[in-house]
Amino acid sequence: MSQVALIPARAGSERVAGKNIRPLAGHPLLAHTIAQAQAAGCFDAIVVSTDSEEIAEVARAYGAEVPALRPPELATSTSPDVEWVLHVLDTLAAGGRTFELYALLRPTSPFRAPGSIRAAVAMLRDADPPAESLRAVTRVREHPAKMWRLEGDRARPLLPSPVGEVPLHSRQYQALPEIYVQDSSLEVSWTRVARDGGGISGAEVLAWVSQGHEGFSIDYPDDWEAAERLVEAGAVEVVLA
Repeated sequence: MSQVALIPARAGSERVAGKNIRPLAGHPLLAHTIAQAQAAGCFDAIVVSTDSEEIAEVARAYGAEVPALRPPELATSTSPDVEWVLHVLDTLAAGGRTFELYALLRPTSPFRAPGSIRAAVAMLRDADPPAESLRAVTRVREHPAKMWRLEGDRARPLLPSPVGEVPLHSRQYQALPEIYVQDSSLEVSWTRVARDGGGISGAEVLAWVSQGHEGFSIDYPDDWEAAERLVEAGAVEVVLA
């Protein structure tokens, strides 16, 4: 079965400027995800999608492929992932290379373990009954039952409460239903799902529950500072030591 790792690394990060090639633990952030994909040992190709030749050079230096730069219209802050995914798959197919399954590995999650990547790919590949994709999730800390909408000067619960029972917003966290939020560490899908109009997820999605710091994502400047503290404390696995 042919499998490819797809790593998005556009140049226009707005919240953490230049983060994809900013050094973390002595290597560009992007390089950590490339190394994790290499160490997973389950991919026939590791491909970076970027709109920047500077980022492309870093990707190639660390052993990834960049078959073509991403067109600017597919590299905006609001561009859907499925567009660049199809661009990469089409570019590879034009060169005679097709793949049945892909893992979308975002550089913003530098602490995923290669073994988790390998296990997640196998989980989707061997699922019975079959699923269309797999997505990493983490149990929420801020429960949606504790969230409110503002209507003028009035606060309205985001979630309705059962009639005649203690309102959800007044219950202890442990008494609320378990809710999970997606994280950016792992997404795996069949290529046919995107080609058939199902986006990058489709309808049947397996849950991969992230462990420890694997679901940690660098999205804001303070996240970068937290990542550096985790590395310095030896609290995370760093493949590129």
